[in-house]
Amino acid sequence: MSEVAADAAYVRSLERGLAVLRALDAPPPGRTIADVSRATDLPRAAVRRALLTLQQLGYVRADNAHYRLTPRVLELGYAYLSSLEIGDLAQPHIEALSDELGEASALTVLDGAETVCVASAKPKRILTTSARVGTRFPAAATASGRVLLAALSPLDLDAVLGTGPLPRYTRRTITSQERLRAEIVRVRRQGYSLVDEELEDGLRATAAPIHDAAGTVIAAANVAANASRTTLDAVRNKILPQLLLTARRIEDDLRRSRPDA
Repeated sequence: MSEVAADAAYVRSLERGLAVLRALDAPPPGRTIADVSRATDLPRAAVRRALLTLQQLGYVRADNAHYRLTPRVLELGYAYLSSLEIGDLAQPHIEALSDELGEASALTVLDGAETVCVASAKPKRILTTSARVGTRFPAAATASGRVLLAALSPLDLDAVLGTGPLPRYTRRTITSQERLRAEIVRVRRQGYSLVDEELEDGLRATAAPIHDAAGTVIAAANVAANASRTTLDAVRNKILPQLLLTARRIEDDLRRSRPDA
């Protein structure tokens, strides 16, 4: 037994729960209790208790005796992303983008059905919807959210969106599941999202994905502009190219910060 495990304060059940959580790394349909037991070298009874607990807490879902992680596990890494790495790393790029375009910009990560801002910058002109670090927005109605949703597996996307009508924020908001899912497919194909006054009247936004060294989408960078002074053509032809360039620069810095990744 290691010195750590021998410590009276050591919580064996927590160790087992984390081991089970780490073992759920398989693609659909996921892992069975027997699979996790073999991967962790834990008794099936202990694995079953851990999985049921994680399921009740919302970190795991079960489909036909196969267990998979849910998007809620992103909560576990949010503090690290926002305070130790991606937020700090991206902040100078987000500020430079905002200065260059004269528009608000931000970096967000996905937390369940919401996006969470981990870096932001704004010009002197203040938008009604001004993202600050920690600000949350509904993923389904935002450009950043759709970029992040587009990176999810079909099962994870189902878990986030559910099956019913989506909330309406303006007369332009997509509330149909079918229409939103078609838009998410388009976002995945084209590599960016553009949302026109769906979250707030007068607000246009475009977003691009941020990939880690393995090609996984871990965040989204976005620019928000006032519709009264920024046309859709200006968003596509002026803002989007600079946003995509900024996303690549953030990815380059991320790779340099993780040379062994």
